[in-house]
Amino acid sequence: MMISRLTGNELADRLEEALPNVVEGCDTSAIWVKPNHMVQVAHFLFSDPTLDFNYLNSITAVDFIEFFEVVYHLTSLNKQHSAVVKTKLYGREEVNLPSVYNIWKGADFQEREIWDLMGVKFDGHPNMKRIMLWEGFEGHPLRKDFL
Repeated sequence: MMISRLTGNELADRLEEALPNVVEGCDTSAIWVKPNHMVQVAHFLFSDPTLDFNYLNSITAVDFIEFFEVVYHLTSLNKQHSAVVKTKLYGREEVNLPSVYNIWKGADFQEREIWDLMGVKFDGHPNMKRIMLWEGFEGHPLRKDFL
C-alpha cells in the first residue's frame, strides 16, 4: 500500500474548521501554523480520527536569517497518509517554540538536536540540554551567523 500526501490546502481546511485562526498559510506541499498554537495543532493532528497522525517522522529547523522555520514531517500509519507542517519563528535571541514531546515521544532527541545546533528552545521539553555538543559550548553551529 502506498502512502498518500495531504496537501497544505487540505490540512488548512481541516484545521480552520476545528481550530480557527491557527493557520498562517498553505500551499500544495505544506501548511504554516502560528508558533504559539503548535501544541494545540499537533494534538489535533494526532487525535482527530480522520487524520490520525500517530507518527512523527522528523523535526528539523532551517535558518533563513530573517526567521527560523521549524518543519514537522508527519505520517498516519493507520490512514496511510503524510503531511508537512511548518512554523516560522522571528528573532535571533531567545527563539522559543512549545515542545510536542508530550504528543510524540519521538520529538525528544530531535528537539534537543535543534536546540543544540540551531538555538531554537522547546518550552515544556523535559530535558532541554545539548545532545551533540558539550555543555558550555558557545553558540549554535548550524546557524548562518555562527562564526
